[in-house]
Amino acid sequence: MASAAEQLAANINLGAFGKAKELKKRIWFTLGALLIYRFGTYIPLPGVDAAAFSSILNQTSGGIFGIFNLFSGGALERMTIFALNVMPYISASIIVQLLTAVLPRWESLKKEGEAGRRKLNHYTRIGTVILAAIQGFGIVTLLEGMRGNNGVPIIADPSWFFRISVIVTLVGATMFLMWLGEQITARGIGNGISLIIFTGIVAGFPSAIANLFSLARAGSIKFLGSPTIALLLILLLIACIVLLVVFFERAQRRLVIQYPKRQVGNKVLGGDSSHLPLRLNTAGVIPPIFASSLLLLPISIFQFSGSAEGGVLQWLQTNLNHGTWLYIGLYLLLILFFAFFYTAIVFNPEETADNLKKNGGFIPGIRPGKTTAEYIDFVLTRLTVIGAIYLGFICVLPEIIIADSSIPFYFGGTSLLIIVSVTIDTVGQIHSHLLANQYESLIRKAKLKGPRG
Repeated sequence: MASAAEQLAANINLGAFGKAKELKKRIWFTLGALLIYRFGTYIPLPGVDAAAFSSILNQTSGGIFGIFNLFSGGALERMTIFALNVMPYISASIIVQLLTAVLPRWESLKKEGEAGRRKLNHYTRIGTVILAAIQGFGIVTLLEGMRGNNGVPIIADPSWFFRISVIVTLVGATMFLMWLGEQITARGIGNGISLIIFTGIVAGFPSAIANLFSLARAGSIKFLGSPTIALLLILLLIACIVLLVVFFERAQRRLVIQYPKRQVGNKVLGGDSSHLPLRLNTAGVIPPIFASSLLLLPISIFQFSGSAEGGVLQWLQTNLNHGTWLYIGLYLLLILFFAFFYTAIVFNPEETADNLKKNGGFIPGIRPGKTTAEYIDFVLTRLTVIGAIYLGFICVLPEIIIADSSIPFYFGGTSLLIIVSVTIDTVGQIHSHLLANQYESLIRKAKLKGPRG
């Protein structure tokens, strides 16, 4: 840990940035794209009384709309064109990946390389349009039934033109964000979709911190009768969560890989050893994001359909809302499920074992081929158990505390996990680009000097 931090500090400096022109272009492109995203979160939907909707939303900020507003960077509260954010795209990605594991045809597409990946991305885009249209229609239906505190409808002129224009705007904005995220991934730094969610969460942190201090000053949060002690404990909890996330996200199990010696002409090559790094949390931040998205989908349908007197729908609306024990329990189970499911998608032990066998590598004491794949799968499964427990603890414990207090929702475990994980990943990519630039500089210098003799 310390050596990695020292190495990172040694490579990320102003001098290295000045020489890495390609990296600077990528960083400026990423910042420009995220600036466009933030600008879009302030463009209001036409025909909607955003101020009246915001006042209603603030009354239920701890509920399902608080989660929506968190991931949309406040765009839902302001009822702007980016109100849906990238949540339909994430939900569509979940559905496509689940179907890939179930349908043999789609599973074969995954193994076809770049062509198969493009086709699966095409299916994901189609699913994004469908889900965005459904959620857009739900938002229109919800807005038409809402009235402000003065009894005036939020929608001044409800009509089919208004409905179609809002749905088309929301769908188009979601597709634009999906495209923007893909451009950031390809031409910028970091994962584009994760950075968009990260930017939305970080944008609300200043107001959340100010709100936290206001609650402490007003005495709304207390521990042992003291608001100061409660505030210090909350800040200590946040610091502990951040440190825990940093430790677990960087933790690895390194399997020793040995390469046999081989003779080529008069030279003996090989005989070296390397490591196969297996992360403790291979799935990263995906499980809590997927779990939140999957719970948002049915809950949003219940909310958009309006209140029902009695029956199953009313029970679900009451007991499946954010902060309830049913919600927390399902959230935990979904995090555990996606931790194993996504790990199985992104890491294939059989493929890794085959690659090692082709390159002559082997794990000492383990036979190459099937036995190596079984051993890697065994180690990875044990690591994923620890990683899944860690994710569940990080995401659920703050939710339990928030459910019984007035702490701002921004300080939940999911938001802190996303912020720390995306930061680590982005800084790691910057570090990789800096190292690559230094190696390229050394190679160019060596070529200019030419061979000695």
